[in-house]
Formats: sequence, structure tokens, C-alpha cells
Amino acid sequence: MKSVFAFLAVILLCSSMTAQKMTANKKAIVESVEKHKKALIDISDKVWALAETAFEEKQSSKILADYAEQQGFTVERGVAGMPTAFVATYGSGSPVISVLGEFDALPGISQKAQPTKAPLNEGAAGHGCGHNLFGAGSLGAAIAVKELIEAGKIKGTVKFMGTPSEEKFFGKIWMVRDGIWDDVDVNISWHPSASTKADVQSSLALVDFKVEFFGQAAHASADPWNGRSASDALELYTTGINYYREHVKPTVRMHYHIQDGGQVVNVVPDYARLWMRVRDTKREDMMPVYERVQKMAEGAAIMANVDYKVSLISGIYEVLVNRAGGQIMQKNLELLGPINYTPEEIAFGKKIQEVTGKPQVGMDSKINPLEETKDHPGGGSTDVGDVSWNVPNINLGVTTAPKDTPWHSWAVVACGGMSIGHKGMTYASKAMAMTMLDLFENPKLVDAVKAEYKERKGDAIYEAIVPAGPPPVNQN
Repeated sequence: MKSVFAFLAVILLCSSMTAQKMTANKKAIVESVEKHKKALIDISDKVWALAETAFEEKQSSKILADYAEQQGFTVERGVAGMPTAFVATYGSGSPVISVLGEFDALPGISQKAQPTKAPLNEGAAGHGCGHNLFGAGSLGAAIAVKELIEAGKIKGTVKFMGTPSEEKFFGKIWMVRDGIWDDVDVNISWHPSASTKADVQSSLALVDFKVEFFGQAAHASADPWNGRSASDALELYTTGINYYREHVKPTVRMHYHIQDGGQVVNVVPDYARLWMRVRDTKREDMMPVYERVQKMAEGAAIMANVDYKVSLISGIYEVLVNRAGGQIMQKNLELLGPINYTPEEIAFGKKIQEVTGKPQVGMDSKINPLEETKDHPGGGSTDVGDVSWNVPNINLGVTTAPKDTPWHSWAVVACGGMSIGHKGMTYASKAMAMTMLDLFENPKLVDAVKAEYKERKGDAIYEAIVPAGPPPVNQN
């Protein structure tokens, strides 16, 4: 049940948003995004072609930071011990509103901007989560707000957060740990999607760790009794994990990648390594599962008579939803209306659906009513969750690929390099900047968003799930 405090915050929010219209300042935002659209598309396409993976996004980060600097932002590079992380700031005083930008790609899914599978560079990475659009679109929103501050139309500070390595090591955790959001009032984020909506669903908490087994090598035929097989332990461990799946709650996800199971067939391997992830809807429910699978590694080592080591890589919280912020975003989506597509773009989308075995229904950019927040939304994980436990966060999803497109796949890469992705990116710039404008112009909205954040967080104390020391920037 909502407290009286939170209920009053919602009433205040609703009364503050009833007169939503395309004001002069919102028209200026649309004009700004259109003015910078060619440059933003060029930035996105360059990042798309570079397809740099976690902590390797040197050129991508520089392209975004350089353009922010050219537009008058003060840019601090290499923040929180990560060479590709940066913060671009403009303005002074309150409120301080930040917007997230990501720019890392995924290994092995290189793809041309066409609706049939064809790698751009065989075996290379690709932007199968649309982060080339994410970074450029968020920068466009920050620039539009910056221009209003510069013109004296609004007062306050806007920050564009260049956040690396979302796909692998979760760079935002170290930025949070370094206090990057300590002075921020509200954070805005978006993500490429197959639909357009104010996102008021959470994500899954996750813990990321490495399991290593250490045995004794021997000749696999001449004297295998002198060997102690690390790969035996690895197989016993994965068997245990797979049996354990029957005895966890339906919300739990466990998945692994065998990185080293031995090198040749005629040697009893003395080393084996596994990369493992555990997820659940809530961090508090995930941690007991994490503790259990660590014990299982010990059990596998005992059975194979080898040594073992479990090393924490990182872990992330579920997103702390903010419906008050979602309502502000929703009004701006309704004001902008749906994205319109050309016949060629619709045909492109339908061809992707045909090739991936989905119904050929084309694009979905309609603006749906604000959803009810689910207790167990499923889906993926994101280090935006850690940001949301430290500052109120407003999320947005915008159509950049056809309906039902498999995510983290070549199909998303294809759309991110052509006009379907470009349209979603510029739409996101406008929607986020208009929402930021509402916060700059109306302190009561900031208060309502903060009130819900405090209510939802309650007495919980945020503790970053990372090992001591610097970010693992050299561990790719």
C-alpha cells in the first residue's frame, strides 16, 4: 500500500501535468534535435561501424566526448578509473539533471545494414543492443537542454554521462562508487527497443563471477592415474548447476560460458575456467542462490580432487522504478506521437521478421498507456539499476527495430545502421529533452520524483557488488 506521502506526490504530479502542450521551449527542443540530427546520425554511424567492445571503446568515447566539447560542454575524461568513461557538464546550480549514454558493442555479431544475415566484418563485434544509438541519442537530448540554458530560458545544470562496458563489466557501478551521481537530482535514461513506451518495469539483479579449477596434468593414455582433471571438476560443476535449475524459483536465471576446458585431447587438463551469471528479480533473492552455487564449486573440486577458486567480477541491482517520472515521460510521448515509417522501412522490418521466423507485422511505434509495474517483469539486466538506487531515474524505451526482433542479434545491428534506428534515436532525444525540460521548469515535479524514490528505496542501504580495487579495464 502506498504511504500518504507517496499518494500526495502522485496527486501533485497529475495536477502539474494536466496542461501539457507543445510550448515554445519544447518547440525549441525539437528544432535543436533536428538541427543536430545529421551530426548525431553521423556519430551513431561511426560508433556503429567501430563496434568497440567493453572498455575498448576508445574511439567511440572520444567521438561523443569531442562533440560534446565542441557544443560548449566541459568534459572530464577517464572518470572513475575507466579511460573510456566521461562526464560532460553545462550550466550551474540546481536542478542538476543527468542523461546516460552507452556505446559498447557485443562480440561476434557483426552485420551489414541489410535485412538478411551478412557480417560486415566476419567474426567481429556488432551493436546488437543499439548502444551506438543510445549514446548519440542521449547526447542530442543533453545538447537541446544545454541550448535552452545557454539562451537563458531555463536555469540549472545538465550532465551527459558517458558510461562504458554495460554489456560485460557494468561500468556504471564504478562511476556510482566514485560519486558521479552524488550531486544529481534526477537521472534520465533510454534504451533501443522494439516498442515505444515510458518504461516503468524493473530489471533483473545479477551477479557475475569466474570459477577456476586447478588439477595435475598427465598423459591421457599412458598414465591418466597420475592426473587430476580440472575439466572433470568443471563438468561436475555444470552438471550440478543444471540439476539445481529444478529447485530454484521460476524468476531465477543461471547461465554459464566455458572459457577453458583443456587444450588438447591427449592431456589430462590441469586447468579449467567457467564464466557464470546468476540473476533474480531482486538482489536480496539472488544472493542466496549465488552463495549456493559457490558451495557447489567446492563440491565439484572435492569430487575431482582438485583445487578451485571463485572470483567475483561484478554484480548489479534491479532497476528501482519511478512511476512519477514515468508519467512525465508518458505525457511527452503522447505529445510527440508515434514514429512514422516509409514503405521501404516497413519492408525492411518485415524482411527481418521473415528471416528470423516472426510474424511479418512490421514496425510498432504506437504510444501505449502507462503500464502497471509488474512484480516479476523478467527480461535482462542493466547497470542502470545501480544508478537508480543512488538517484531517482526515469526510463524510456523507443522503437529502433521491428516487433519481436531477437535482441543481441545481427537483426538489431542491421537496424541500428540505417534509418529505422536513426528515427528512433532522434525521437528519444526529443522525448528525453522534453522530460528534462519539465523538470527544469517545475520544481514540484522534481520533488514528486524524489519523493517516490525515497519511498521505494526505504531504509535499504546500497552496497556495490564489486571486488575491491580498480575497474577491470585490462581483463578483456
